[in-house]
Amino acid sequence: MKALVYEGEKHLAFKDVPDPEPGDGNAVVGVESVGICGSDMHAFLGHDDRRPAPLILGHEAAGVVLTGDLAGKRVTVNPLVTCGVCKACRSGRENLCADRQILSMKPREGAFAEMIAVPPGNLFEIPDAVSFDIAALAEPIACGWHATRLAKRASYVGLEDASVLILGGGAIGVGAALSLRAAGAKDIVVSEPNAARRAYLARTCRLTAISPEDIGTDDLFDVIIDAVGYAATRSQAIAHARPGGVIVHIGLGGGGGEADFRRMTLQEITFIGTYTYTRQDFRETAQAICDGRLGALDWTEMRPLAAGQSAFEDILAGQVDAPKIILRPGN
Repeated sequence: MKALVYEGEKHLAFKDVPDPEPGDGNAVVGVESVGICGSDMHAFLGHDDRRPAPLILGHEAAGVVLTGDLAGKRVTVNPLVTCGVCKACRSGRENLCADRQILSMKPREGAFAEMIAVPPGNLFEIPDAVSFDIAALAEPIACGWHATRLAKRASYVGLEDASVLILGGGAIGVGAALSLRAAGAKDIVVSEPNAARRAYLARTCRLTAISPEDIGTDDLFDVIIDAVGYAATRSQAIAHARPGGVIVHIGLGGGGGEADFRRMTLQEITFIGTYTYTRQDFRETAQAICDGRLGALDWTEMRPLAAGQSAFEDILAGQVDAPKIILRPGN
């Protein structure tokens, strides 16, 4: 099969690789659509030691099952593979499984390929009316769905009455905004430094998007989602959290940096680190997509998988207005 293989810093090769085998309890899925994630970009830049070259990246996938009992079914793929028997898994917090694996990290090759091997339990059937491009958004939006659930549980202000600030207008930030909106939040502002992206979010996603510089010194929010995860955005989140507010930290941009823990303590600000999603979160997100509760989900740009190198380069150069590029192996 053909695959887009990460071979070193800023280098992807579209080449022939062995077909995946359906053994070890896996089903083979023919990939129709796969999104480029920020974590793929980190690996592309050589910043992710969890993804050493050579490796097939990509974990936001949808396609058609080719083997096993589900053969012929249209599915979206939960890329998080867990043991199912540890304390975390048994308590419904599979995302914290100590033995978790994810597509695009060794030993599991990713979905920038014509086919992938995935446990059948990680496949969620989608109706014919939902395109593969939209179904591939279940994974990134599930991160926001999970964050929304945790924010709702921690906030003393109901989401319907909460002021919400989202830092970052990429797919994770947009997914969080749509998940919050579906959960009842009405006052949502997205902070995004790229002017063209801000215009796109306002026009296509119908979101209120502002520049980080437009956040006033005294502006405070009940719930803040950091979908970027750099020292600067963490500091900004802490500075603008209302007393008793909640910060949900999704972004994996970088570690380190200083934080104003004194303010967090004096103002009883809750800081929640959140990683991926549970199986239930993913299932609910996929169902919300199928039910149309997350809107048109038309904020993607489609390109052939063979053009993956240029897609990564364009994202790196800030030349992509859409929050998500979807690669299509069949094009």
